[in-house]
Amino acid sequence: MKRILLLLFITSFSFAQTPKPYGVTPSADQVKWHNMEYYAFIHFGPNAFTDKEWGDGTEKEEIFNPTQLDCRQWARICKAAGMKGIILTAKHHDGFALYPSKYSTHTVRESKWKDGKGDVLKELSAACKEYGLKMGLYISPWDRNHPTYGTPEYNQVYVNMLKEITTQYGDLFEVWFDGANGEGPNGKRQVYDFPLFNKTVKTYQPHALIFSDAGPDIRWVGNENGFAGETCWATINGDKLFPAYDKPAHLNVGDEKGTHWIPAECDVSIRPGWFYHKNEDNKVKTDKELMNIWNKSVGRGSNLLLNIPVDNRGLIHENDEKALMDFKKMRDNYFKNNLLTAGNFKKDFSKDTYDITLTKPQTFNCFVVQEDIRYGQRVKKFYVQAKLNGEWKNLTFATTIGHKRIVYFPTTTAKELRIVFDEAFAKPIISNVALYNTPE
Repeated sequence: MKRILLLLFITSFSFAQTPKPYGVTPSADQVKWHNMEYYAFIHFGPNAFTDKEWGDGTEKEEIFNPTQLDCRQWARICKAAGMKGIILTAKHHDGFALYPSKYSTHTVRESKWKDGKGDVLKELSAACKEYGLKMGLYISPWDRNHPTYGTPEYNQVYVNMLKEITTQYGDLFEVWFDGANGEGPNGKRQVYDFPLFNKTVKTYQPHALIFSDAGPDIRWVGNENGFAGETCWATINGDKLFPAYDKPAHLNVGDEKGTHWIPAECDVSIRPGWFYHKNEDNKVKTDKELMNIWNKSVGRGSNLLLNIPVDNRGLIHENDEKALMDFKKMRDNYFKNNLLTAGNFKKDFSKDTYDITLTKPQTFNCFVVQEDIRYGQRVKKFYVQAKLNGEWKNLTFATTIGHKRIVYFPTTTAKELRIVFDEAFAKPIISNVALYNTPE
């Protein structure tokens, strides 16, 4: 459908009839996930004590001994930062489990922490419930410690561990896989049984979404910078994906008429590394850097998974906390005053265009628009226009919308706006529009 002058349906506006979906659409659980937008990744384990990024699996369990571990501090900070959940590394590539697994001897049970009676997952689960956050878990398939890694037996060991984490810690909103596949202690690589892994998760956590290069529910965005493509489809040809899929540019953009709804998740760390390193205490991303990431992740229809490495005390470092709070303050400042609120503008549905008329001229430089993705992702390209000196002028254009699109343009003062959908696969169904005058 070419050149549609915004035949726009707002979901709060009564439909004459229920719209028909276009193409593939998200599940109810995926819609809930999209609405989360922003949550934390917490990398924690022996690496916080050895100063390594990837442990080799030979680390002595006794090295894990945080003296001030406080999952309530993590949850309090994440909640104050505006995050909706926390995903924790239950087991990273070194094989060390942050809970007392029955299927490993490389766990907190063998450590000095709490005399071997501690369970980080249990404490985090309680903290998330207290602060109203959702919980997710990452458990690396690669295991550089387990003696069965690299043999058929290991897949069942891993399934057993998956069953433990999906049955003992309450509801999970996401289970995070990657395709990391290096050598184990016997020098062999594992042939992973991902269909079995996925089935296990869905058996015990039917509402949890599975993240990996291949989905099936959420895909990697193709980089660790936190940037989705300027064009980013939530749809992709899922049958072509597989773990460790080696076409990051494809993952970054997706497919405009993809066969599966597998949206992109943008993972990035607040520091250069994923685990805590003291020499990175002064290399924490600034609020402006984080705002740039927000605009290129959430602002391009994806979700932002921001990593916060916990230090060897078992706490989120003060510098990271400050950056998160500064970022929250900046975000609030950017988006605190929606100029399109009830009473100060009117929408004209009487024509085949969607015009916004403010009650008086306003100054603005940012426009936010959201599709009602329950009916599919439809928009391929759109313009934002303003009426200046009696003529409609283009302020900016963008491609995909999906769950949310944030666009900026030179500061403009006007009373009348218009959105022009230059290309769409079906009538656009828009759930929300907002207009802001941001500080920068």
